[in-house]
Amino acid sequence: MRQRSKRAWTKWRKLVTEQARSGQSVAAYCRERGLCAPHFYVWKKRLREAETARFVEVQLAQGEMETKPGPGAAIEVRLGNGRSLVVGTEFDAGHLRALLAVLETQA
Repeated sequence: MRQRSKRAWTKWRKLVTEQARSGQSVAAYCRERGLCAPHFYVWKKRLREAETARFVEVQLAQGEMETKPGPGAAIEVRLGNGRSLVVGTEFDAGHLRALLAVLETQA
């Protein structure tokens, strides 16, 4: 991508993000900033299409080998109060549920 083109994408990405956060309609946002609303919509569409094009669905072939966690593997559970809990993969599910219930009530 050429430098000029990169600058345009960066500029419009910033403007589209600003407009979305502002809570204003596109027409009001563009009017206040002296922007062309139809041009704004074109860039908004381009940016949305570029974002969706980044992800491609991956299909796993049947019979793929399942991986098992290695020794020392752990699972991190992030709690609603900003704390996190790390347990080993062999930690009993029933004990985990009980522990989570206690931790969530102490929030």
